[in-house]
Amino acid sequence: MRVLGIDPSLNSTGYGIIEYSQNHYAVIDHGVIKPQRNISISQKLHLIKTRIDELIQAYNPGEVAIENLFFAQNVKTAIILGQVRGAALVAVAGRDCQLFEYSALEIKKAVTGYGQADKHQVQDMIRILLNLPEERMETDASDALATALCHMNSRIFQQNIAFSEE
Repeated sequence: MRVLGIDPSLNSTGYGIIEYSQNHYAVIDHGVIKPQRNISISQKLHLIKTRIDELIQAYNPGEVAIENLFFAQNVKTAIILGQVRGAALVAVAGRDCQLFEYSALEIKKAVTGYGQADKHQVQDMIRILLNLPEERMETDASDALATALCHMNSRIFQQNIAFSEE
C-alpha cells in the first residue's frame, strides 16, 4: 500500500509518500512545494496542482490523505487555504485516486498520542516512527508524512478488523 500525504499551504505545501509492505513502513519521498513569493495566487495554485499531478504520476499512490480545514480566526487565511486544498483536490481527482481527509487533531493524535502536539513534537515522532535520519526536514514535509501515516494506520486497522470478522 502506497499513500501520498498532503499538508496544504499557499507558500509551503508539504508532501510525503509512504509505502507499507510486510509490516514495514518505507518513506519513498517527502518535501515541500514552494511557489515563488512574487507570483500571483492563481499561479501559485496552478504550480501546486501541477506538482501534485507530477507526484501522483511519478509515485502512483493508491490513496491520498490530506489535512482538513481547521477553524480559522482569520477569514482571509481560511479562504486561501481552501483554495490550496481545492487545487490539491483537483489534482487528486484528475488522477482518479481515492482521497481521505483528516483533521489536524486526528493526525497529531495518531502520530504523537496527543491532539495538541506542536509541529516539532510531530516531526520528532515521524523521525522515530519512520526511522528517518536526523537531517533537517521542513515541518510541512513532516506534517505531510504524519498525514500519510495517520491514514495508513487507519487503513491497516480497518483491514485487520475486516480480516478478523471473516
